[in-house]
Amino acid sequence: MNDFPEVIVKPEYEEIRRWAKDFGQREIAPIAEKLDRTDEYPLDLERKMGEYGLLGLSIPEEYGGLGLGAVGAIIVAEEIAKVSLSAGLIIGVQNGLVGNAIAKFGSTKQKEKYLPRLVKGEIICSFGLTEAGAGSDAAGISTKAERAGDWYKVSGSKLWISQGNVADLVLLFARTGSQEDRAAGITSFIVEKGSESFTVGSKLEVMGLRGTGTAELVFNDCRVPASGVLGTEGDGFLIAMAVLDEARIGAAAAGVGIAEAALDASMAYAKKRVIFRTTLSKFESIQFLIADIATKVAAARLLTYRAAYLLETGKEF
Repeated sequence: MNDFPEVIVKPEYEEIRRWAKDFGQREIAPIAEKLDRTDEYPLDLERKMGEYGLLGLSIPEEYGGLGLGAVGAIIVAEEIAKVSLSAGLIIGVQNGLVGNAIAKFGSTKQKEKYLPRLVKGEIICSFGLTEAGAGSDAAGISTKAERAGDWYKVSGSKLWISQGNVADLVLLFARTGSQEDRAAGITSFIVEKGSESFTVGSKLEVMGLRGTGTAELVFNDCRVPASGVLGTEGDGFLIAMAVLDEARIGAAAAGVGIAEAALDASMAYAKKRVIFRTTLSKFESIQFLIADIATKVAAARLLTYRAAYLLETGKEF
C-alpha cells in the first residue's frame, strides 16, 4: 500500500470537499428531513445540482461536465451522503451510471445529444438493469429486444429502478441473444420517455433512499430505434459492469459519509447528555466505544480512497 499516501495530500481535493460541503449544507440539509418524510422526488434540488456541476462530476468538460477523476468524485459522494443519501443517489445515477456509460461507450451523436442536458439536470435518467428475477445475477435478465428492420421491439419489465418514476431517459439492458447466451446476449439501449408501449409501473416504497422515485418500468413491444443502441449489440453486460464497478466505489464513499455523520452525531450527543452530574463523554466506556467506531470509519475511508486512487491511476482495484 505504499502507493496510497499521495491521495490525501493534494490541495485540490480539499477544495473539492469544501465545494461539495457548502452545497450540501446550504441546499440539501434544510430539506433532507422533508425529503425522507414525504418521499417526493426533489425536482428543484436536482436542477440546482445540475447548475452547480454535481451531475457531471466525471463527464468530460467538452460536454459540460467537470472532468474530475475518481478520487474527486468520491470525495463529493462522501460529503453529500453526510447530509442525504437520497441526494447522493441522484448524483450516482445521473453521473456515475448513465452519464459515465454514455460518455465512455456512446457515439459522438449520442454524447452531443444527451450529455449536456444530463449534466445540467434538464433530463433525469435511470439505469434499467435490475429485474424481479435478476438482481445480483445481472446476466440472467429476461427482458427481450428483437430486431425488426431499423427498430427493436422490447418486452419485459424492470424493478427497483431509481429515478424510474420521473425519468426522461432510461439506459435499458435487454436480451438480444438467447437466455443461454447469458452475458454475451445482452445489449444496452437509450430509451426516451414517451416511447411507444413504454410505461412506468408502480412507485415502490424503499427504506433509507426515499424521495428517489424508485419504480417499476414496463415494456410491451416498445419500439426503440436501432440508433438507440449504446455501443454495439451484445456489449450491454460489459457496459453495465464497467460503470457499476466504478459506481460501487462511490457507494462505498456514500457509506463512509453516512458513518461519519452518525459518528459526529454520537459525539455531539455524548458531550451534551448529562448523567450522574457529568456528560456521557466523560465516561471511559463511552470513550472506548466512540474510539472503536472512529477507527473503523477511518479504516473504511482509507480503503475507499485507495480504491478510487487505483482506479484513477489505471491500476487494479
